[in-house]
Amino acid sequence: MIHNIRYRVFIYENEDKDEILEALLNILPTAEVEVEEVEGLLEERMLILSGTISKKRETKEFLNTLIDSIEKDQLIRLFNDLDRKMDEKGNLFLRLSKEKAIGGEWEILDGGDSIHLKIKIAAYPAKKEIAINKISEIFPKDIKNA
Repeated sequence: MIHNIRYRVFIYENEDKDEILEALLNILPTAEVEVEEVEGLLEERMLILSGTISKKRETKEFLNTLIDSIEKDQLIRLFNDLDRKMDEKGNLFLRLSKEKAIGGEWEILDGGDSIHLKIKIAAYPAKKEIAINKISEIFPKDIKNA
């Protein structure tokens, strides 16, 4: 279903690195995180946590947890927004709240300070329509019919 999940999180100077790392690991427990220190536009220091998860078992666990962890209204919105959140190559883009993830909760955001996910859907050929059909299979019937 998924080739890989790429993730990226920005940590600003006023944020606790360990807390944000915990938030990321609450979402992706097997993440092997790379840390990069960068300078922002206003010369403030920040860190970028990033990496890729490619193991089938881990990507499947992520999908199952996503479906089980977000509120029904968010799941409906995600299903209805698949066309907008998917690019032409079959990559699904999600943002999850850093703040909520610290407490172990999952909340999908449309913008703002978040955990950025790029999920490469295993679709052959790698086209948007095929990827949307493939990922739609994981949604429960009551979500698809809402």
